[in-house]
Amino acid sequence: MKKSIFSKTFVYTVLITYAVITFIPFLWAILSSFKPLEEIVSGITFLPENFTLNNYIQIFSKEPLFLRWMFNSVFITTCMVILNLIFNSMAGYALARIKFAGRNFWFMLILVVLMIPFQVTLIPSYLILKMFGWLNTYQGLIIPGMVNATFIFMMRQFFLNFPKELEEAAQMDGLSRLGTFFRIVMPLAKPALAAQAVFIFMASWNDFMRPLIIMSDEAMFTLTLGLNTFKGQYISFWNLIMAASTVMTIPSLLIYAFFNRYFIKGVTFTGGK
Repeated sequence: MKKSIFSKTFVYTVLITYAVITFIPFLWAILSSFKPLEEIVSGITFLPENFTLNNYIQIFSKEPLFLRWMFNSVFITTCMVILNLIFNSMAGYALARIKFAGRNFWFMLILVVLMIPFQVTLIPSYLILKMFGWLNTYQGLIIPGMVNATFIFMMRQFFLNFPKELEEAAQMDGLSRLGTFFRIVMPLAKPALAAQAVFIFMASWNDFMRPLIIMSDEAMFTLTLGLNTFKGQYISFWNLIMAASTVMTIPSLLIYAFFNRYFIKGVTFTGGK
């Protein structure tokens, strides 16, 4: 009994210590967003000595493109999440449930794609987008990223364990394969879809490399690229960077808070609902 209490105390102590160490830089960044630039560069202080909201006022009122950068990030990320949820789920369902010629080949091809680092495809992707005339456009960012091999594989594994009885009952009631997928399968796949949505949102919202390569006009920048413009040749405006970073972090926190219940909820299938 004492040994069990000691082990639990040790584990919780380690986890709480790690959580605090991880949270401190994030808290410092938020508090620094309320400091003037002189206070930030003068030395490391935790609490603001001269509390100010001028940093937030400046990025919204004096930076003419900040709202446009926010719109670009929201629009691109929303499109990426919706398209990925639809196409990754449809592809995963097809590989798990539908028997067609070459199914094993396509599944093996997806596994091969998982092994290729993203950096390897940057130059070929750039050349293809240039050929299509999609550089510095929304579709140049959205269309190449509207499917993801990782989540196709994840959804396939999820649908392999999906009860066939529900699909058979739906087909007996007259639903087509497509109707069964959207009206029966997708609503019961909420935990997997929620997890997929969070990961895709985080990857797209925080993406820096692809917008850096594809976008050249400042009006087409996302928030990640916009933050980089606050760095000058001789000085970095850390007060504005911290304020903009805080604004950029809020959607991620809201998305995680909204979908968190799906992570801790078990996947339960019942035929009576």
